[in-house]
Amino acid sequence: MQSREIVEIVDLNILGQVCPACLLVALNALNDHEESLRCGTKRLVVRTDHLDSTRTIPKAARKMGYEVEVKKGESCYEISIGRKYEPPR
Repeated sequence: MQSREIVEIVDLNILGQVCPACLLVALNALNDHEESLRCGTKRLVVRTDHLDSTRTIPKAARKMGYEVEVKKGESCYEISIGRKYEPPR
């Protein structure tokens, strides 16, 4: 039987905001939850309707070493940011 790790989702709703505010709010959340995000106990999910944010936020998060996934929903984009997968050594 496999054990499944429980990951807390930090939901960041920035609908209606535009850059650079979107990026600054996301970076602030990344810094606030850095330890939990890096160890994999949390995942940051950013909801935005600003197209530029789907480029600026993932680019910044990847530079910080995070894994990023962007999905387009019906009314917004969802940017999921968490621990980078590292295969066992």
